[in-house]
This record gives sequence, structure tokens and C-alpha cells, in this order.
Amino acid sequence: MKIPTVVFLLLISSTTYATDEHISLPIDVSSFVEQRDLCDHFRGEDPYDEERRAFLEKNMLKLCTGTDVALAKLKAKHINNKQVTSKLNQYEEKIEASSLK
Repeated sequence: MKIPTVVFLLLISSTTYATDEHISLPIDVSSFVEQRDLCDHFRGEDPYDEERRAFLEKNMLKLCTGTDVALAKLKAKHINNKQVTSKLNQYEEKIEASSLK
């Protein structure tokens, strides 16, 4: 069975790029954005009791760890892509405890 060219191109492009706010982002960037947005969500929540504090710390540890390095690497990798750079510049560069010393 021969795949029509248009379908083939759509399949290839959907595995290479993901859509974010009407711009195309490479998969590595869109994955970072998804993870970091969740990280930032939990960072902004109120730890109103010990159970909530533990829940937030667990999720921040899972989602935020490594994002400082990942952000720097993505900025370097995609330095010539203005859309990607613009998106990545929306994130704080140093959020992990080890980066804040």
C-alpha cells in the first residue's frame, strides 16, 4: 500500500514538532515546556498543612529536578530559532535549590 505524500508529510511533521500556542516547537522543547509548566504550577501552590507540603515537595522533586540544566541546554541547542528562544526565555533560569546558593 502506497501512502499519499501529504499523509506521509503530516506523519513526519507530527513526530518532529508539537504545537504550543499556535507555534511549532521541537518535541524536546515541547516536552520541557510541559514538564516545567507543571513544575511551576506546584511551585506556586500554598502548602497549607503538612500533608499538602509533602505532596507539593514530592511533585516538585519529580518535575523540577534537572530543569535548570535542561533549560540551559535547550537554549544553547536552539539558539538560532527565535520562536523557541522566545518561549524558553519565559522561564526562570535558576529555580532548583542547588542553583539558588
